[in-house]
Amino acid sequence: MSDAIIRVENLSKKYVLSHQDEAVGSYKTFRGAMTNAAKSVVSAFNHKKQVDHKREEFWALRDVSFEIKQGDRVGIIGRNGAGKSTLLKILSRITEPTKGRISIKGRVASLLEVGTGFHPELTGRENIFLNGAILGMSKVEIQRKFDEIVAFAEVEKFLDTPVKRYSSGMYVRLAFAVAAHLEPEILIVDEVLAVGDATFQKKCLGKMGEVAEGGRTVIFVSHNMQAIRRLCSQAVYLEKGTVCDVDSVEEAIQRYSSQASMSTFDINLDSINRNSGFGEQARLLRLQLAPGSSFSYGEPLDLIFTIYCPKKTSDLAVGIGFETLDGNRVLTLDSDHNQPTLQMSPGTHEIHFHIDRNPLHPGIYSAGVAIISHTYPLDYIPNAITWEVTSGSKDTVGDRSYGGCRLPVKVLALQPSI
Repeated sequence: MSDAIIRVENLSKKYVLSHQDEAVGSYKTFRGAMTNAAKSVVSAFNHKKQVDHKREEFWALRDVSFEIKQGDRVGIIGRNGAGKSTLLKILSRITEPTKGRISIKGRVASLLEVGTGFHPELTGRENIFLNGAILGMSKVEIQRKFDEIVAFAEVEKFLDTPVKRYSSGMYVRLAFAVAAHLEPEILIVDEVLAVGDATFQKKCLGKMGEVAEGGRTVIFVSHNMQAIRRLCSQAVYLEKGTVCDVDSVEEAIQRYSSQASMSTFDINLDSINRNSGFGEQARLLRLQLAPGSSFSYGEPLDLIFTIYCPKKTSDLAVGIGFETLDGNRVLTLDSDHNQPTLQMSPGTHEIHFHIDRNPLHPGIYSAGVAIISHTYPLDYIPNAITWEVTSGSKDTVGDRSYGGCRLPVKVLALQPSI
């Protein structure tokens, strides 16, 4: 008999997508919605077959099978849209599979998005006890861990404040502290940790390592390959909803890094799933290279962001950050760097970025994008796309291991030493 603590057998998940005749965006006017509703009532009986044809089946997962043993540290790796989040939601019992079955032995604590499992009207203190009770712990057990949770989350001053008033960073700190300290047999953590700062991310990785060393199972999804490499002892590699065979974590990372679709320069950001709360006050819709631009080293770089603001919004900044696949930030471009912040009226807007010379040396980089107001992220998509920077016409000396970012300098006249 297998000693697997998690067994996934021929797991599949189907979603049904609806399509509309009009080429409209995600945001509609009230008048338009009412007009469409009236049209649908009038034509419902005459066009039933046509409406049915507008429904499309999308399989997020297909025939996924694997086993995880107690104490394993498993990284779930794959591009955006590969099915990672869907898999974690099924493992966490948030959603049901369409086909197949899963078997899980032990208590599961999941951290899939900001505030997972929290009741917004309850205080931080009350949510700690609520989450412990959901995990099947007694009040005495929770009290024994309480001080350790609070110290780790660094939210002492806000313990008796309703968590709906917490910032996203505070939410994540407390949610992770609860999930990691209340002794689940299985800890599942999604990319949500990207919301926290670098110091907190490092702290979380250390804690997940302690959890795994204590004999408990950790399942971790991240686009940060350095974090995967550091924490995980094995990997499940997903590609378009199916599991691909890999023999090691390193092989999975290499496969992730060498995918052929890394030269896509027109990205539909609106379709990418966000953590809860992001994209409601302002939303990233699209990122593209301007016509005639390229992403080659040393060449002019022109990026176009399309964003949507549902209401008049002030003090906005749009930014993009480039990281190596090991998770090291090498370049950040912000609209408010040495410039005034953006003032946006309601509607859809384009923001153009231009730099005379792309300083990123040839290589593969991950790009995350954000809209920020007063240092608070209104929308944030880590690892929105992976781009491969190629050699440009001005790169005449070839690869001499310059690292991520290479900038021209002005060499001044030499002064004789005294």
